[in-house]
Amino acid sequence: MLEKTCCFTGHREIPQADYEEIKNNTKNVVVSLIEKGIVRFIAGGARGFDAMAAEVILELKNEYSQIELILALPCPEQTKGWREEDVRKYNFIKERAGEVLYTSNRFTYGCMHVRNRYLVDNSRYCVCYMTKNSGGTAYTVEYANRHNRIVINVAR
Repeated sequence: MLEKTCCFTGHREIPQADYEEIKNNTKNVVVSLIEKGIVRFIAGGARGFDAMAAEVILELKNEYSQIELILALPCPEQTKGWREEDVRKYNFIKERAGEVLYTSNRFTYGCMHVRNRYLVDNSRYCVCYMTKNSGGTAYTVEYANRHNRIVINVAR
């Protein structure tokens, strides 16, 4: 299934002025991947780009019934400390995902990196929203590049 799978990674903060453009870019990239036979899409469940990408998949599922959203979450406590609005969106997405899995049983210092590596290790494509070369997104994109994944940045 690796060849038919795409993961998402991106910053938690998306400038409001850029939100619709990034969402449209993501949708266009996803449609082009679906047309190439990609049917599994894995999101990490974080705020920001992860949530946006998951929403795009859920919206496109109405038109492309063959696609599946998988949530690969770092730990059950991921939403601890989040704003109520973000928790509601997270739960909305989680309830509609085709599959939900946790890469760690509890929060640990490295559980986000474990989740990020899982995303890449189980995907051929990596769609990202990356505007800076530091942080978790940059780590994940660099890991994807090292493992010869096809990386598409929707920020450009």
